[in-house]
Amino acid sequence: MKTEILGIQFDDLTRQEAAQRGAELLAEDRFHYVVTPNPEFLLAAERDPEFRAVLNGADLVLPDGIGVVYSAKILGTPLKERVPGIEFATDMLACLNERKGRLYLLGAKPGVAQEAGRRILEQYPGIVLCGTHDGYFKDEEAVLLEVAAAQPDLLFVCLGAPKQEKWMARWGRHTGARLAIGLGGCLDVFAGNVERAPERWQKLGLEWAYRLKKEPRRIGRMAKLPLVLVKAAGERAKGGHKGGKD
Repeated sequence: MKTEILGIQFDDLTRQEAAQRGAELLAEDRFHYVVTPNPEFLLAAERDPEFRAVLNGADLVLPDGIGVVYSAKILGTPLKERVPGIEFATDMLACLNERKGRLYLLGAKPGVAQEAGRRILEQYPGIVLCGTHDGYFKDEEAVLLEVAAAQPDLLFVCLGAPKQEKWMARWGRHTGARLAIGLGGCLDVFAGNVERAPERWQKLGLEWAYRLKKEPRRIGRMAKLPLVLVKAAGERAKGGHKGGKD
């Protein structure tokens, strides 16, 4: 079931349902990609038709940001729950571990993907880490060839939005991967460089506030959360919300 929030068609799933669907995609012998939009994505997609099309063309569109969940409520089409990209990624690692599958990590600063991979293998010894590459590259085709040569089943693409989403849409089917996920800064979390908010903050929908407390320089990005809520309220007020659920 899809729910439209400010032009983006989200899958209305719980974390468990998303994990089940992700496992199904990972089992299929063809390429799929997953996106995890937050309020910044929604604002960027308004200005960038290509980005909007890439998001809506994904096999799974999961609401990563609490601002997306609040916007859905304002619009009168509430989502079941927030499904953070890091949690979906963790569920897919568990699935890949059972399958004894192959993982490739693409993105972040030099050395981060390697450390993230090392830590992932400590927790999921059944996974084969078939390759890593940092996100500081200019030749997209050269990186594509490296990824394809590694023959991954699961590919984490952590280049930041909209670069990672456009990369998956453009090159993903040529990588040989079954499933690619755009995950922003998640490799830094897996590598231990960035700490997630305590669980009580997460449950209250205040993970953004915890990040802001730890990284005050993010204030400009966090300011986009209320802007999205204002846009949702404006759309509801003028009766312009046509997405609903289907």
